[in-house]
Amino acid sequence: MQFGGPTQSGDDPDPWQTKVRPGTLRRVLAYFRPHTGKVALFLLVASLESLVVVAVPLLLMEIVNDGILKNNLRLVIVLACLAAGLAVVGGLLQLVSAYISGLIGQGVTYDLRVQALRHVQRLPVAFFTRTQTGVLIGRLHTELIMAQQQFGYLLMAATSALTVVLVLVEVFYLSWLVAVVTLVVIPLFIVPWIYVGRVIQRRTERLMDANAGLGGLLQERFNVQGAMLSKLFGRPDEEMGEYADRAGRIRKIGVSLSVYGQMAFVMMGLMASLATALVYGVGGRLVIDGAFQLGTLVAIVTLLGRLFGPIVQLSGLQETAQTIVVSFSRTFELLDLKPLIQERPDAVGLAKNVAPDIEFENVSFRYPTADEVSLPSLEHVRAERKRGEMTPDVLRGVSLHVPAGTLTALVGPSGGGKSTLTHLVSRLYDPTSGIVRVGGHNLRDLTFDSVREAVGVVSQDAYLFHDTIRENLLYARPTATEDELIEACKGAQIWDLIESLPGGFDTVTGDRGYRMSGGEKQRLAIARLLLKAPTVVVLDEATAHLDSESEAAVQRALKVALRNRTSLVIAHRLSTIREADQILVIDDGRITGTRDARGAVGQGWSLRGALSHAVRQAGKQWNQAGKR
Repeated sequence: MQFGGPTQSGDDPDPWQTKVRPGTLRRVLAYFRPHTGKVALFLLVASLESLVVVAVPLLLMEIVNDGILKNNLRLVIVLACLAAGLAVVGGLLQLVSAYISGLIGQGVTYDLRVQALRHVQRLPVAFFTRTQTGVLIGRLHTELIMAQQQFGYLLMAATSALTVVLVLVEVFYLSWLVAVVTLVVIPLFIVPWIYVGRVIQRRTERLMDANAGLGGLLQERFNVQGAMLSKLFGRPDEEMGEYADRAGRIRKIGVSLSVYGQMAFVMMGLMASLATALVYGVGGRLVIDGAFQLGTLVAIVTLLGRLFGPIVQLSGLQETAQTIVVSFSRTFELLDLKPLIQERPDAVGLAKNVAPDIEFENVSFRYPTADEVSLPSLEHVRAERKRGEMTPDVLRGVSLHVPAGTLTALVGPSGGGKSTLTHLVSRLYDPTSGIVRVGGHNLRDLTFDSVREAVGVVSQDAYLFHDTIRENLLYARPTATEDELIEACKGAQIWDLIESLPGGFDTVTGDRGYRMSGGEKQRLAIARLLLKAPTVVVLDEATAHLDSESEAAVQRALKVALRNRTSLVIAHRLSTIREADQILVIDDGRITGTRDARGAVGQGWSLRGALSHAVRQAGKQWNQAGKR
């Protein structure tokens, strides 16, 4: 059984694979501009390294011709020491060039990684609801690491190119005939290597995709919720089968890469041996005929040995560049996703420490389609994506006013649009039509920072990071003192629990807070809200997981915390509705009834209907609490 969508063999073309678009190479090169000085220094060091490479064979020639053949021991010792010194210098230069190329490669990938993360943070929530997390992590991390590794090879190609030129010039200087023979051999050496390199590059791309898919599967199945679902539904065999299938495809691609990689080295060794034998044959005849001395032949063979490595590196230059371009192209594809919500250049800030009013004017909203917010390659599921097909409206012509400093309760059936309405207040989404005003300002005219500071949200499913209680609370206000943390926790009725823990604030909450009960997570989320002290508060069934005793305590704390703050509360409990200054009934994306604190009845209002709905929801929660 397949849980992750249709699979493909390692050799089949993937129609969902990222296509390299025109201009990608130009965009890649643009990331080198901040590192121009390092590139220039690298080229200088690489040039010195290449000169050392071709200088040593000349010394060997002099050792043989003028030292050994002429019985000049002193000259042999001097030149041998000089050759050894040059070898040490060459090694040091090689280390320096590797260090500089590492700085450049790491710097380029760092710049791109930071830019990509900053961009992803600006993408709408809908992007994350459609994107497989493991695939996204692979694109932002693993694939960029692979590109960074290739940068070293790409930069070293500059050294290789200069070395090839200097070696060929020196061989021509020593013997034009041997140089011609060498030039004939080189194409026979390069062509098969290029073919193998292209095969390796294609399989590397498939390996990247396969690893991303497996990473997504592991991320989904091995978080706490995924593991619990697998255990509760008793499908470990199917899960193992899916994992084994994907791992098997990675194994298949990996084996083929190993074979082709070894084939490349075998061909390199074979061709190098054949070329060396050919040069010895031609050069030996020339030495016997007296055309040049034995030392010259030794120098030529040594130079030839230093020629094939750089040639191999240059022959794989295209594949190396393609790997970098493909990795960057996949990141550029992500960077080219336009955020649906953008801050205007002339945006203004919302007044601080002043509770604003909230107004909806004929607001309609539909959730964005997959094509608007995501990429097929990030969803990693071959579901049908119908282009041009719009999602239905979730809110339809909603108009309302929440006076500053008041509490408005939103009631109605599930799926009616209550949570969506609160998402618009916190600007997780923008309305499709109509205007949302906060403090008299169109929400689109406000800065992101001022909206984030003003609006605090506690949802039904409180999220905690796998970190300490302290760090989870400080996420709301990093500068909070210990006393402020304690005060917020006391207000949320969670301090007694924290104080009783051996680690106190330094207790780790576990993945997504799973070491805490539902009620404890909820109260920590409320403490985080109290610490933030926003002027607008959104509670999306924030007391849903609390027992009656904890709820009463938290309700008292919230009553104080919400005082003089503008509040929107999605409520199914009578206690919350009773405290509201205004009650709105939302059903099927419309406001179907209203009632204010004075008892003034709006159109479509049914107190009995609203309260009976709240009673039913409270009864369900009570029964669920009893079962727990």
